[in-house]
Amino acid sequence: MNVLVTGGRGYIGRAVAHGLAEAGHTVVSFDMAPLVGEKPRAASSIRQVVGDVRDEPALTRTLQDHAVDAVVHLAGKIVVSESVAEPLPYWDHNVGGGIALLKAMLAANVRQMVFSSSAAVYGAVAAEPIPEHHRRDPLSPYGRTKLTMEWMLEDLDRVGAVHYVALRYFNAAGAVPGVTVERHQPETHLIPNALAAAASGPPLKIFGSDYDTGDGTAMRDYVHVGDLADAHRLALDHLAQGGASMALNVATGLGYTVAEVVASLERALGQPVPTVAADRRPGDPPLLIGRGTAIREQLGWVPAHPDLDDITASAVAANRP
Repeated sequence: MNVLVTGGRGYIGRAVAHGLAEAGHTVVSFDMAPLVGEKPRAASSIRQVVGDVRDEPALTRTLQDHAVDAVVHLAGKIVVSESVAEPLPYWDHNVGGGIALLKAMLAANVRQMVFSSSAAVYGAVAAEPIPEHHRRDPLSPYGRTKLTMEWMLEDLDRVGAVHYVALRYFNAAGAVPGVTVERHQPETHLIPNALAAAASGPPLKIFGSDYDTGDGTAMRDYVHVGDLADAHRLALDHLAQGGASMALNVATGLGYTVAEVVASLERALGQPVPTVAADRRPGDPPLLIGRGTAIREQLGWVPAHPDLDDITASAVAANRP
């Protein structure tokens, strides 16, 4: 199958693109910059197109020129706190880009999409783990842009225009050797910031120590990025076989606090991670743990790396010189 991966240069995008190439698909990466750095053997089959996901004509040409059968849509802005402070760029990139892509898909007669959604669509929740049918009430503009895209896909599916699987990510983490390491600009994610702090950087900021969790720090469901890539491959297979459109959590059902993640990293590093207390970040819920039974039942997805120590160890190994 010929697959377009928008955002193929990013942390998750690299893992998805390489995973699909290794599975035998022909992959086209569409991103604002080409893939760079160390690449495994499968990278030779990844075609690269440099472009902005808001550029509908460029997307249409790419879909047609490469005879694309399906799209994995990951491109977008992802920093929750930044979306609260500056919401308009998030609507522009995440929704404006999504509309441009969907228009291009219809023009090129491409009818299948795996969409990078987020657990942020749920907002603050009273019960854990969160099932897919839970009320969607996002706390941030970032979460609202993801929910808006889900609504658009639901509407298009009803009229038979586009069929989709929306994957609601929980916290992607870890590394795939030689493929992807977690780095963002700006960097707001826990594990890379903790590793930077351990490497003589500024102390790691712990955003909130008074949450209603066992140690007062926020709790999240961490999914190894390689397992996340597998979920995209299985979702594409589901659509290719005529499977129904749906939204699924990509979650392990296990929750770890910030303090527990830091302790796991310290074990992997063999040294302490310096920390400093900071205020809560706007838009951050205290808990985000997903019920992962539906994705197992619908796609047969089983995470190969559900253990936190495996995830942190992979991140430490990938960041060593």
